[in-house]
Amino acid sequence: MQQIKQDFPPASRRLRLGFVGGGQGALIGEVHANGARLSNRWDIVAGALSSNPQRAQASGKAWMLDDDRIYSDYQDMAQKEAARADGIEAVSIVTPNHLHAPIAKAFMDVGIDIISDKPLTTSLEEAQSLAKAQARSGVVFGVTYAYSAHIMVRQAQAMVRRGDLGDIRQIHVEYFQDWAMNVTDQGENAPWRLDVAKNGPSFTVGDIGTHAEHLARFVSGLSIEAVRADFHVTGKPKALEDTAFMQLSFAGDVPGTLMVSQAMAGSQCGLRLRVCGTKASLEWHQEQPEILHLRAIGAAEQIISRGHDAGMIADTQRLLRMPRGHPEALTDAWANLYLELAVAVQARREGRALPKDLLAYPTIADGVEGMRFVEAAIVSNATDAWVFCA
Repeated sequence: MQQIKQDFPPASRRLRLGFVGGGQGALIGEVHANGARLSNRWDIVAGALSSNPQRAQASGKAWMLDDDRIYSDYQDMAQKEAARADGIEAVSIVTPNHLHAPIAKAFMDVGIDIISDKPLTTSLEEAQSLAKAQARSGVVFGVTYAYSAHIMVRQAQAMVRRGDLGDIRQIHVEYFQDWAMNVTDQGENAPWRLDVAKNGPSFTVGDIGTHAEHLARFVSGLSIEAVRADFHVTGKPKALEDTAFMQLSFAGDVPGTLMVSQAMAGSQCGLRLRVCGTKASLEWHQEQPEILHLRAIGAAEQIISRGHDAGMIADTQRLLRMPRGHPEALTDAWANLYLELAVAVQARREGRALPKDLLAYPTIADGVEGMRFVEAAIVSNATDAWVFCA
C-alpha cells in the first residue's frame, strides 16, 4: 500500500522569538538559537541573555538584537514584549534549572508561548504547579528533549507503532559522557549543575538521565511505572551523583534498564537505545544518528539509513533536509524541534486545529514525567527499594 506523507502547513512569515539566558559562553543558548534559525520559522528579535546588564548588552549586540529589545530582567522583558505590536510570540528559556518555572510563569501570564530547556523544574511539585498554570493559560509549552527530533528516532517510533517489533518485551537505554570525571563542587569554578539550589537534588539523573528516560518512553510508547536506582560518584568527589544504574518497569510489566554516567572516561555523547519485541529488536546510537539496526528473529540484520523511501516510513520524511550521503546530525534535530514548535505556535495563534499525529514535540507533560522519574530515582537510591512513578 502506498504511503502518503502529511506535510507541515506552510508559514506566511517567520514567528518572533525571544530568549531568556543563553548569552556569552553558554553553549546551550547557541544550540537553541541555531536550531531556530535553521528551521526557517523563527526570527530571534529579543532577549534577556544575562541578568548581568553588561553581559546582557554584549550578548544582545552579538546576536544583533535592537538596543530596545535587549533586557537584563526577564519580568521586564515579558511585560514590554507583550505590550508591543511586534512583540515576541514565544520565548526560549535556557537558564539554570531553578529559574525555568518562574520565567515560564511570567511569560505565560502575558500569553507568550514557551520553549523550555530540560529538566522542566527542580522538583515534581513545582513541575505539576507549572503544568496547571499552562493548562489555565492555554499556551504552547515545549520541552527541549531534542534527541526525539532525530529523523531516525521518529522512524523507530513509527516502526514500533506499526508493529514491526511485535509486542515489546524489554527496553534498554544508556547515556555516557566523561566531562564530569574531574569536576568537583568545591571552589569558585564549580559548575552550577553541582549547586543544589540552582540545579535541584540530582546531577546526572536530572541532566542526561531525563534525556534517556524520555527517549525510551518516546520510542516505545510505554510509560515508566517503577524504578530501582543506585547512585554513585565514580569521578572526583562531589555531593551529587555522577553515575546511576537503574532497573525500570514499564507499563505492561515490561522490564528495562537505564544507565547514565558523566564520569565514563573516553565517552562524549554515548546515548544508545535498544527496544526488543517478540519479532525483532531495534537499536539506535546518537553518535551515529542516521542509521537504525533492525534485527528480526531468523533473518539477516537490516540497516535502515536516513533518506527518502528505501524503508523509511512516509511521515518521518517530512523532517528530511538532505538526501542520503549528505549527513544530518544534532543541529538538524534541533531545527526539526523548532520547526514543529513553530507549527504549533502558529496554529494556536491563528485558531487552527492541526491534523492528529502531525507533531511529536515533547510537551510540558513530558517534562512532568521527567521530574516524576527523577524524584522516584532519588527516593529509590535513598531507600534501596523499588519506587513507583505514579
